[in-house]
Amino acid sequence: MPPPSPAETDALTALAANIRIWARELGFQQAGIADTELSQAEARLQQWLAAGYHGDMDWMAAHGNKRSRPAELEPGTLRVISVRMDYLPPDTAPVKLLKQGEKAYISRYALGRDYHKVIRKRLAQLAAQIRTAAHASGLASELGRAFVDSAPVMEKPLAAKAGLGWQGKHTLILNQQAGSWFFLGEIYTDLPLPVDAPVENKCGACKACITVCPTDAIVAPYQLDARRCISYLTIENSGDIPEDLRPKMGNRVFGCDDCQLMCPWNRFAQHSGEADFQPRHALDQADLVTLFNWSEATFLENTAGSPIRRTGYAGWLRNIAVGLGNGPPSDAAIAALEARLDFPSDMVVRHVQWALTRLHQSRQSATSALPSSETGLLGKA
Repeated sequence: MPPPSPAETDALTALAANIRIWARELGFQQAGIADTELSQAEARLQQWLAAGYHGDMDWMAAHGNKRSRPAELEPGTLRVISVRMDYLPPDTAPVKLLKQGEKAYISRYALGRDYHKVIRKRLAQLAAQIRTAAHASGLASELGRAFVDSAPVMEKPLAAKAGLGWQGKHTLILNQQAGSWFFLGEIYTDLPLPVDAPVENKCGACKACITVCPTDAIVAPYQLDARRCISYLTIENSGDIPEDLRPKMGNRVFGCDDCQLMCPWNRFAQHSGEADFQPRHALDQADLVTLFNWSEATFLENTAGSPIRRTGYAGWLRNIAVGLGNGPPSDAAIAALEARLDFPSDMVVRHVQWALTRLHQSRQSATSALPSSETGLLGKA
């Protein structure tokens, strides 16, 4: 297509500036613009898939090159508008919670309302504003499609190209002023808007995220083996969790935030003021036993409009059984597990049996470690 005229260039520059203003007015903390050239990201994706690091996430290999070539997914795409929205709720004490074995740790992004719905609605509003303004300025535009982690879109490489941050060694986007506790969203547009410059990668020699990963899922800087990642194991994985990884999961029952919690750049993370991202049903401080005792009806009611619904009820019980097996061997935990031994899912029962074995062994170890006088007292109790 021919290059824009000077008048069109001025109009596009003004529109790009307005997009940033409108994005902030809609609750996004930042917006940037990228072109669609993703050949390096495409090569890295192909290597990642060839290594089998995607596990059972077959959709990562589907759709041909549409994921890395935006114009093949949406013909006419010239630019991608990338936005970020902070989600970290205040006062959830995640590090402290990980040390409380009787509590359930749920990834901070999943404590509130499903981000897909929140962000998609606002991106649709932003796309409508852009189209209206473009037409008012005499700019031809027929495309403005919004995406939120729901289509073959390389959101992290696009966010990096748009200047929202750099892709850290844990593969998440890091922002120098905001850390990594944010969601991403995109608008594909046919407007040849001026693009933003990428920012410098500032991970340096730091390996905090690699070192802290409980299951050693970050196999090398910028390389994540999803098959070992707790987020994959507790959310995307529909089968058994490998036994050798279960003890390493601790009380993490839906997702994992360790790589973010230990990242030095998250000193600068901002808490979200979005009401939709605040914890619901006390999920930021719930006991494992309480959640394990939810009926399926309660699970469906309490996870309506929540990302947690994705794992399904059986997956929820599977995950919490592992958490209980890694926790203290209380009477309540053992009773809750025993009550699920006849659950209709063989997968759940296998994890319940594993957890009960762990707790009984833990009790035996604790008893054998007591002085003989205390052991005698226990026998008389």
